[in-house]
Amino acid sequence: MADNKLAHHFEVYSQWRKALVDTICDYRSWLNEQELNDAQVDQRIQQLLDRLREDKLNVAFVAEFSRGKSELINAIFFAGYGTRLLPSSAGRTTMCPTELLYDKSKPTSIMMLPIETRLSDATTSEYKRYPDEWKTVTFEVDSNESMVNAFKEVSSTKAVTLQEAEKYGLYDPNSADDALNINKDGTIDVPCWRYAMINFPHPLLEQGLVILDTPGLNAIGTEPELTLNMLPNAHAVLFILAADTGVTKSEIDVWRQYISGTRWKQKGRLAVLNKIDGLWDELKDEEEIQTELAKQVKTSADLLGLDVNHIYPVSAQKGLLAKVNSDEALLAKSRVLELEKALSNELIPAKKEIVRDNTQNEIEDLIANSHVILDARFSGVNDQLLELRGLRGKNEDVVEHMMNKVKVDKENFEQGLQRFQALRSIFSQHTNRLFTLLGMESLKVHVHATRQTMVDASFTKTIRQAMDNFFSELKTRLISSDVQIDEIKQMMDVMYEKFSKEHGLRKSEPPAFTTLRYQKELSKLERAYKEQFNTAFNMIAHEKMTLTSKFFETLASRVIHVFEVANRDIENWLKAVIAPMESQVREHQLQLRRRLESIKRIYKATDTLEDRIAELEAIERSIQAQLDDLNVLRMHMRNALAFEAEPLATVAA
Repeated sequence: MADNKLAHHFEVYSQWRKALVDTICDYRSWLNEQELNDAQVDQRIQQLLDRLREDKLNVAFVAEFSRGKSELINAIFFAGYGTRLLPSSAGRTTMCPTELLYDKSKPTSIMMLPIETRLSDATTSEYKRYPDEWKTVTFEVDSNESMVNAFKEVSSTKAVTLQEAEKYGLYDPNSADDALNINKDGTIDVPCWRYAMINFPHPLLEQGLVILDTPGLNAIGTEPELTLNMLPNAHAVLFILAADTGVTKSEIDVWRQYISGTRWKQKGRLAVLNKIDGLWDELKDEEEIQTELAKQVKTSADLLGLDVNHIYPVSAQKGLLAKVNSDEALLAKSRVLELEKALSNELIPAKKEIVRDNTQNEIEDLIANSHVILDARFSGVNDQLLELRGLRGKNEDVVEHMMNKVKVDKENFEQGLQRFQALRSIFSQHTNRLFTLLGMESLKVHVHATRQTMVDASFTKTIRQAMDNFFSELKTRLISSDVQIDEIKQMMDVMYEKFSKEHGLRKSEPPAFTTLRYQKELSKLERAYKEQFNTAFNMIAHEKMTLTSKFFETLASRVIHVFEVANRDIENWLKAVIAPMESQVREHQLQLRRRLESIKRIYKATDTLEDRIAELEAIERSIQAQLDDLNVLRMHMRNALAFEAEPLATVAA
């Protein structure tokens, strides 16, 4: 049977990530063995390792009802179970957004959030913090029947009154389409669940793959979490069309607004034309079938504004059947493998590039700091050796003169330390001002005030002004933060220059930093709000307020997340700015103390001159060996980042 290219490439990516983790752990072990680690460095390494270990690869599937979305997920990921794992049949089967993942700390189960939670403004992300709010159904991984039955629970519906459905945001009395779904007794069927998470140890899910199955295009508009969080942050989005229906107007709107639009990232957005087996006709020859398919592909591409090569025609049902029955010919005809290859080519390299860049910058900075410390030690020992070798054949007065000179150097440096402590105080003041601008508590107060203004608003204009002021204030805070960041960097530049000239410390260039990245994220969210607000503009006041309120809560949670990331990144930057200076100051202070102690011992005849020189030469050789080891570690780290990792046991040992 042909290999699943996506599964293979994801396995290779996971091995690369694991090798990278191992390499960083070896670097950490080496730092501990050489007594070069400290609490600050170790914390940075731990944060780096946590990010790599918790790394996820998110793939979202979006489609209107009856496009074969769940079947496509079955065909790509779950054919190995030899059955149809996710429910897939005519009509609507995915009733709520469903996340498939694996968290080994949780039982193999399905967690479902009741639909009644839509009456609150809390987002699904917030509800994830409260497991008691979810219904949990466990199942046996070794039993396909147990899994299939459990998965069907996600598709459960129940009849409610039209008033209840309207409160849930699942019924619009002005919609002709919704009117068609009313039951004879005047009720309407709605999903039992607002959101579901399926936790089970599938090999790809164990490696960090997360699959999001969305419940149709209507849900994209009614669940803001999808449009503001899940879809924009997915590493790949598969938009599924059907060959038997063509591209509808609602599909064009969703594609342009939520998937391919300029608001979010462009990579990993694929359009899939499913159900091409509907074009297979035994009364037509193969050329006629392919001509008709090419025409359908071109029409879809034109309507979506894509090149024909970016539409992937498949038959998910035949692909699943072919994999289950090991039918190579049918699998090739289904063209599922072509889609898997395209998804792999789009997804894996882009994800690897993001992880590599984020890791490389951090690890290079850590290794550079280690190098600075060792260079300072080597330079200090070398200076001592030059001094002691210069004492050969000299009398006691010369030794005493040398000792006094070192004392003066030590006193001068201690005066410099007072300036450094003053600098630390000013640095702390700037840092406090910076975190006041970006503080989470003041942000939450701002969110609360905006929310209250919107709740009290009687007119659309007031709501719009509240949102405009909300984003304007956030931008002002970030721009003001950049001013503080520039002041901190300029201050550190001056201090590095001064210590380099006066005390011979190695001049280091503090890394640059800007909040531009977070400003761009806020701009995306602001565009999303304006698009959503304009969409809701024609609704009556009550409906508009209900939707706007839910939308704002989701928007606010995303803004808070952006600021949390900004706080974490700035905290790391501040450490990177001050850490090299602190390390060099400690090392220089230590070397001066050792120089003075060494000459004192010779002056008092506690040690012979030659014994002390021999001891320092041994230390010098040891530091040189450490520098050589560090260079080897740096080379291995670069190899690991370049997908060429190899074990570092020999170096770490």
